[in-house]
Amino acid sequence: MTDHKHTNALINETSPYLLQHAHNPVDWVAWNDESLAKAKAEQKPILVSIGYSACHWCHVMEHESFEDSAVAAFMNEHFICIKVDREERPDVDAVYMSAVQLMTGRGGWPLNCFALPDGRPLYGGTYFPKEQWMDVMAKVASIWENDREKALEYATNLTKGVAESELIQRNSAKANFTKEQVHSYVEAWKGQIDNVEGGPNRAPKFPLPNNYEFLLRYATLSQDKFVLDHVSLTLEKMAFGGIYDQVGGGFARYSTDELWKAPHFEKMLYDNGQLVSFYSEAYQATKNPLYKEIVEETLEYVKREMTTNEGAFYSALDADSEGEEGKFYVWKKEELQALLGADFDWVKDYYNINAKGLWEHDNYILLRKDGDEVFAKKQGWKTDELKQKVKAVNALLLKERDKRIRPGLDDKQLTSWNALMLKGYADAYRAFGEKAYLDAALKNAEFIIKKQKTKDGGLLRNHKEGRSTINGFLEDYCFTIEAFISLYQATFDRKWLDEADALAAYTIEHFHDAESGMFFFNSNSDSKLIARKMELTDNVMPSSNSSMAKGLFYLGHYFDKKEYLDISEQMLNNVAANIGQSASWYSNWLELMLHHTFPFYEVAIVGKEADAKRAEMEQHYHPNKLLIGGLTEAGLPLLQNKLVKGDTRFYVCVNKACQMPTSEVSEAIKQLQ
Repeated sequence: MTDHKHTNALINETSPYLLQHAHNPVDWVAWNDESLAKAKAEQKPILVSIGYSACHWCHVMEHESFEDSAVAAFMNEHFICIKVDREERPDVDAVYMSAVQLMTGRGGWPLNCFALPDGRPLYGGTYFPKEQWMDVMAKVASIWENDREKALEYATNLTKGVAESELIQRNSAKANFTKEQVHSYVEAWKGQIDNVEGGPNRAPKFPLPNNYEFLLRYATLSQDKFVLDHVSLTLEKMAFGGIYDQVGGGFARYSTDELWKAPHFEKMLYDNGQLVSFYSEAYQATKNPLYKEIVEETLEYVKREMTTNEGAFYSALDADSEGEEGKFYVWKKEELQALLGADFDWVKDYYNINAKGLWEHDNYILLRKDGDEVFAKKQGWKTDELKQKVKAVNALLLKERDKRIRPGLDDKQLTSWNALMLKGYADAYRAFGEKAYLDAALKNAEFIIKKQKTKDGGLLRNHKEGRSTINGFLEDYCFTIEAFISLYQATFDRKWLDEADALAAYTIEHFHDAESGMFFFNSNSDSKLIARKMELTDNVMPSSNSSMAKGLFYLGHYFDKKEYLDISEQMLNNVAANIGQSASWYSNWLELMLHHTFPFYEVAIVGKEADAKRAEMEQHYHPNKLLIGGLTEAGLPLLQNKLVKGDTRFYVCVNKACQMPTSEVSEAIKQLQ
């Protein structure tokens, strides 16, 4: 057992990130009412230090400053030092991130923000080297001790700015969404893309699956070949790049360069859940076998490394192992030669063990240039023969890699991120019909219902070691609603629609702002922060408001609930004026706008062969539809009077009008034109 010189209050937490700091000489405490009361009682300013377990620069600052006894002594003397896991408490992170962005024009993690004893922000930044950190702390302490009036004035103004940022006014004008609007947004977006390497024309490059999901749907509905080609290019470049784990499956968080070559090696559950959904949908649209392989390999990685016995999903794998970023994933040339023997001759070309793949310290990142058909032809092999060889090599490399010291695992299970992965599994089942994917989705859905749902119908956010904690935030509700809707479309089991509907009703009661028509990020039953924030812009995950608006749109159609449709439309109308500023930050809102500007179809499939017909229907891509059906009418308005005994029929409906029923998938597809 390790004998630690220091132990602080974080030892009682379950967050892997907080536990990483439990033996710092800093007297860290967690964010809670007791810690905030202590600051007020002692009239000490607060240091809110925010990060997450897989954050490389968080580790660096910890080693340089928070493990240093002299630095810690100054921190302990002058501040109440609060450590926050941003993944557990995105609400706290949002408040202080807004403050730092207002002060410095940028943000990131680690996030370090000094605040008054009442929590109002005073000064902050991101990563500070040790000497600069000492200087910053000394200045903040001096201002608090010697010029308190100035500190109070500055904090008051900054807090006002934080409270007003991302708040939005109700747009009382009649909603009027047009195809021309959407076209103009995409035309402006075209000037920001990289049509050589895919993705945006800048570095670093994040996958941003929601961006490309919207572009895929737009390109399909508008028959825009330029956009569709760009989406296909991006999908391939990401799959071939170092951002994708060629040996073990799954995507890293982002690429540090424009080539998708050198990733920031942390693997996040939320990225992989969304990318599984996106590659599954792209397969439905294009039937490109590469996309199916990426989904299969990524879900194999999730099953192998990110899944609990209960069917829940862990949060992240660290970028670092043995104190070095990426060490677990990269290879020396000599190591590969010794392992692969004669196979090295072709593997070095397949995985670019050359100048293209060379990274740092004579290490190589495995990445691809050619598709399997092209590479097999160069070697004089059949494509299937190459695939078998690659599979055998990957199995060998994975076995060897497993002998290395592994990156740290963040083993907390977050409801919102689990919902994204649940939806990934459901979407993969819908695209490929693989029963194991449906089984995984159902097992995770039961975990959310049994472990994360509260007696009053709400959701808890976090689960670890048998404990569910932290009142859920808007993203926990909206992502779960969308996941359950997708699971319903995969199963036609009404249970999942009813669960989604109950969550929507709860969310409206506890999060909805009647004045603006939007949703707050925190429940009205939470302890109050200095500002109650709204999340509006889409980023690496869709914004919780855009996801909620989509969920209400779908549920409004399923249950014929005008109040849901009205709230959803009002939300979109509120943000519509902002979309033109930068469409890529509103891609999920734009997906909803597609539902308003192109015909939105409700496809009912009712009868004894409903599931088989559903599976057949899923092989034909149409991005502007929802599926509903089953063996019975199940009391759903859209299925009323549609069951014909002994027959299975399709009803394609749009805007409350249905076309002639048909028993043939091909005819139903024609009606979707």
